[in-house]
Amino acid sequence: MLSFLIMRNMFNGEFGPINQYLSYFGLGKLPWLSDPFWAKVTVLMVNMWVGIPVTMVLVIGILTTIPKDMYEAADVDGATAWHKFRSITMPMILYSTAPILIGQFAGNINNFNVIFLMTNGNPPNGEYQYAGSTDLLVTWLYKLTLDNNKFNIAAAIGIIIFIIVASLSIWSYRRTRSFREEDLIQ
Repeated sequence: MLSFLIMRNMFNGEFGPINQYLSYFGLGKLPWLSDPFWAKVTVLMVNMWVGIPVTMVLVIGILTTIPKDMYEAADVDGATAWHKFRSITMPMILYSTAPILIGQFAGNINNFNVIFLMTNGNPPNGEYQYAGSTDLLVTWLYKLTLDNNKFNIAAAIGIIIFIIVASLSIWSYRRTRSFREEDLIQ
C-alpha cells in the first residue's frame, strides 16, 4: 500500500519528481492523474512495474529447471539456437507458467488496489454512471455499494463478473498442456 502512495506522489501533476525531471529536460509537465488518458497510462505503468519483476523471477526459476541434457541432445542433432528456443525453452516455460498467467489474468480483472490507491477511479467521467475514467468493474462495484448504496445492482454485476472470469479461466486452463499432461515434469 505504501508503494502505491509513493507512486501517486511521484506522478503528482504539479510537484511530482517525474514532472520535475520532464521540465528539467525541456519537456512539458503531464497531467498524470488528472487527464483520463494519462491516468490510464499511469495505472498501466505502475501495474507493470509491480507485476513484471514477479513474473521474471518465476521465469528465471523455470529456466533453471530445464534439463541440460535436452539442450545437449539438440546440439548433437544440429539444432540452431532458434530451434532450441522454439522447441525446448518456450514450451517448457509456457507449460509451467500457463496456470499462473491465467491466474494473473483473473487477478488483473479484479485489480482493486492499484486503481483505488493511485487514482480512486478518477478523473470523473460524465459518460459513465457512478464510475470514473480509470475504474475497473471491481472499483466500480466498490463505488456502487459504499458511495452510492446500489447494493442490488452491485450484487448482480459481481455475480456476472464471477461467471465471466471463472468461465474464461476454466476454458483457458483446460486448453493448456499443463492440464492435459500434469505428470510431464517431475
